[in-house]
Amino acid sequence: MKKFFIYFFAFIFICFILPALLTKRNIETSSNVQAENLNATSEAQNNEEKYNYKNYGIIKLLHHETGEVEEVELDTYLCNVVSAEMPADFEIEALKAQAVVARTYTVYKIQNKKHENADICDDSNCCQAWVSKEDRLARWDENLRESNWKKIEECVNTTKGKIITYENKPINAFFHANSGGTTELPVNVWGGGSNLPYLQVVETAGEEGYTQYSSEVILTQEELLEKLKTKYEDIQINFENSEDLKILEYTDSNRVKTIKFGNHELSGVETRTLLGLRSANFEITKQDDKIKFTVKGYGHGVGMSQTGADTMAKQGSNYEEIIKHFYVGVEIKEINSL
Repeated sequence: MKKFFIYFFAFIFICFILPALLTKRNIETSSNVQAENLNATSEAQNNEEKYNYKNYGIIKLLHHETGEVEEVELDTYLCNVVSAEMPADFEIEALKAQAVVARTYTVYKIQNKKHENADICDDSNCCQAWVSKEDRLARWDENLRESNWKKIEECVNTTKGKIITYENKPINAFFHANSGGTTELPVNVWGGGSNLPYLQVVETAGEEGYTQYSSEVILTQEELLEKLKTKYEDIQINFENSEDLKILEYTDSNRVKTIKFGNHELSGVETRTLLGLRSANFEITKQDDKIKFTVKGYGHGVGMSQTGADTMAKQGSNYEEIIKHFYVGVEIKEINSL
């Protein structure tokens, strides 16, 4: 009889009481997880929403093709800029660096206005690139559109309010596609008094793995003369004389500073423009009646290299370390603290 009661109570416990206890525990655990998730979501939303710009929260954007001036929230504008300026498949810390650089560049432009009725324009040749969300999404593969845009938004939102400063002022945050391994001084690109203490020659390893790193342009002697004559009608080159086609001087970053084309001496930057080269970091070789320009890097080379930023991110650097590598002696501050 005693064994009967033991088996009976064991049966009741296993069939009814134990499942009830486990269910309650699971409900409590699930509730706790849901609560934690809600708290995390709420905290993330608060982090995104808590930054209130005292100034610069709304900017006036000039669309250069239409002449229309649009008022837009700064960080909304920056999502369009970052998505236009840097590939979405770059590392997230590189994209964060681009977001801070673009925000800084925007604020600098606002403080040093170039346009009468606008703060900045969407022409990359004048200010910085911008593309509408609709156009940007259309250019991505359909299965990547949502994730790419969320990634861009995350990089802008997690760096809200952050700008790069030197002596407590926003810097002129130049950037470019690929430095060819070494960045350039602004004075060697734009001349005059454009040298800035935070824009120095710095090296970055690993950029050779990108398509922007190397390129070449091959021109016939006649094609070369035609391109140069668009600026210098009287130019004459004796292609049999090695002294008539010669690099005379390099900058500290190994870009061409001065090159001789027959009866004219041109800067490397001007040569790049006239001949359609990707950068002023090039070498020249003659191949029968053709001239070959072998080019390293893409862009003017000043400030942050985008592929250099991606390389550093792949190596474990965060966005602040990336920024402080390319801009010497700077600080990253909250814009409201200025």
